[in-house]
Amino acid sequence: MRRVLVLVLLAVVLAGCGQAERPYTPAPVRSPSAKAAESADPAEKALPSGPQTIAIGEGLRVRVEWPADPDPLLKVMVDQYVGTRKAVVEGTRGYKRDLEINAEEQAAEWVNQFVDQERSLRGTSRLYKLRVSAQMGKGAQVNACVDESGVRMISSRTGKAVAPQPDWLRTPYSQSVVTHRGDDGVWRIRSYITSTERCTR
Repeated sequence: MRRVLVLVLLAVVLAGCGQAERPYTPAPVRSPSAKAAESADPAEKALPSGPQTIAIGEGLRVRVEWPADPDPLLKVMVDQYVGTRKAVVEGTRGYKRDLEINAEEQAAEWVNQFVDQERSLRGTSRLYKLRVSAQMGKGAQVNACVDESGVRMISSRTGKAVAPQPDWLRTPYSQSVVTHRGDDGVWRIRSYITSTERCTR
């Protein structure tokens, strides 16, 4: 909104330089439904269906295989995956966006290991079989399969692949999170939990 206001003011200043003054035209009145859509929880907005490739950071991408008509809660899972990997690539300690205390501690521990050991990630991963496995009231569990066989752990100093590569990069694994909707209407991850779901390529 601030950027739009700046552009409007700039246009007004430029218009005053040598151009005829234009008559005032009132802005269109927005309907209540349009205003509500702008202030809605981001998780409630329409999501893509089918494959989507997201650039996470330098040399790292994730291919998200959204299901048809995806549940908005799936975005919470995707956002945390992209966010934690982005923190790793940028060498930022911790990650806390849309996480409650327990999950924040878990995410920070994982991210900080990369920073402390001067490690980063390069390549393309895949996030698939996204689904809400359970939901009751303000709580829900979201599952996903992660295939990082196309990713390599590298030294953040040299950019070269480290040896040996960790086992979790070789085999697809399941990731599950417990989410909770706060009084502000925002869904946040409460904790990461062990999933028994089988993930294959």
